[in-house]
Amino acid sequence: MDGFDLSTFDDSVPREIVALGITYPDGYIEEKHSHRRAQLLYGTSGVLMLTTQRGAWMMPPHRGMWIPPGTEHEVKMLGSVAMRSIYIEPAASKAPFDHCQVVSISGLMKELLMEAATMPRHYDKSGRDGAVMDLILHELRRLSPVPLTLPLPGDAKLSSLCRDFLLHPNSQETVDDWVEQAAMSRRTFTRRFKSQTGLSFVAWRQQACLMSALPRLAQGEAITTVAFDLGYENPASFTAMFVRLLGIAPREYLRSGIATPAQPVVEDK
Repeated sequence: MDGFDLSTFDDSVPREIVALGITYPDGYIEEKHSHRRAQLLYGTSGVLMLTTQRGAWMMPPHRGMWIPPGTEHEVKMLGSVAMRSIYIEPAASKAPFDHCQVVSISGLMKELLMEAATMPRHYDKSGRDGAVMDLILHELRRLSPVPLTLPLPGDAKLSSLCRDFLLHPNSQETVDDWVEQAAMSRRTFTRRFKSQTGLSFVAWRQQACLMSALPRLAQGEAITTVAFDLGYENPASFTAMFVRLLGIAPREYLRSGIATPAQPVVEDK
């Protein structure tokens, strides 16, 4: 299915899970919307950027995105995104997270999601199709988080600094640089930033740089180019950060097929 509008999904189908297979073009944007049901997204190509009032999340290929019911969100596609999406009745299974979260997708869950997307909306609940959906509900409990969350602070000054950084990420920016721009004491800045994002400034900066790098790597840009553009002194420093956060080196990430070159990436938010 191409060009399906997630914001207009009809959740009246009398089934605990409804699954869709969707392909979106590069640059496609789903404006702010929410769903009564919870959602689990899984992409096989391209990169998906999801934003809410609380922050931003980036889903690279072969990862998933959990969206709790009733969460207002906007989605932007970076590259051509082939996606499987399931909508789950809130009472059907205990939610693995009470907030948006990028998650790892096991080989079993991948096959279940791919199969579910081929089923009719009104599948036979007592037959094989129903068994597949029941197994998905069991596997939801095993979802594990991937550190591709970028919470945004509520403080207006800090939020503005964070959003500016996302447009021009630079690993060399320091706490003192931001303290001066925020017109705060260092102590006030670090305390407020940590309390409102749950991350230290350094951890937030690293995740912001990683989230900036992923769509560029998926597009096929050289690791060295991306590393230097983000302010790293050498590719080894960038690789160390990448491994620390994702558990895999950039070259392995590219060779594994996780990052598949996609269509040209549109401008970052």
